[in-house]
Amino acid sequence: MSSIGPKHEIFASLAEIAQALGHAHRLELLEHLGQGERSVEELAACASLTFANASRHLQILRRASLVATRRDGKRVLYRLAGEGEVIALLKALSRVGERNTAEVERVMNAYFRARDGLEAVSRAELTERLRHDLVTVLDVRPEAEFRLGHLPRALSIPWPELELRLGELPPDRPVVAYCRGPFCVLSFEAVAVLRARGFTVHRLEDGFPEWKAAGLPVEAA
Repeated sequence: MSSIGPKHEIFASLAEIAQALGHAHRLELLEHLGQGERSVEELAACASLTFANASRHLQILRRASLVATRRDGKRVLYRLAGEGEVIALLKALSRVGERNTAEVERVMNAYFRARDGLEAVSRAELTERLRHDLVTVLDVRPEAEFRLGHLPRALSIPWPELELRLGELPPDRPVVAYCRGPFCVLSFEAVAVLRARGFTVHRLEDGFPEWKAAGLPVEAA
C-alpha cells in the first residue's frame, strides 16, 4: 500500500504542470497556440527558436497534458489541450505576476502603461458595441493568425503594415485594437500610432485566445 496520500499524488501531478510552465519559451509557445493549431515549424518561426529547441519544449508541454497533437501527413500539428482551462491558467499566472512580482510591475509601467494608460475595453463592452455596429475592430496580428480565427467583422491590418494602411480605417469611427493576449505588444503599439494620428482608439482588455475561451463568437478566413 502506498504511503503517499491522494492529496500528495494530486500535488505531485500539479507540480509537473507547474514545472512545464517554468520557462519563458514554453509560455510563449502556449500564447502562439492560443491563436490556433500550428506545426512545429510554424511555432519555431513564431518564437524565434530552432526546430529542435521548439520540439523539445513542446514535448515537455505535451507530457504535462497542456498541449495535444495530431498528424497531418508528415507534419505534426500542436494545439492547446483543454483550451479554455489552459488560457485561464495563463491568465491567472499573469494576474499573480502583475500583483506580486516587482519586475513584472516595472515592465508594465515602463513599457505597456507608458504607451497606453487608458482603461482597456472589456469583452462585454465590445460585444455590446459590435451588436450595435458602433466600432471598427482592428486585428494587428500576422495574417496567418487572423486566418486561423478572429473576432467578428474584424479588419486585419498586421502591425508592420499599419501606418501604410491607415486609409482603410474610417477616421470618424472609434477603433478597438487587439492581438494575441494581455502582454502582446502589437496592440499597445497600434494604439500609440493611431492616437498620434487623431483616431479614437482603445485596446481590448486581453486578446483573441481569451475572447474565444469565453465562448464568444469567432470567425475564420
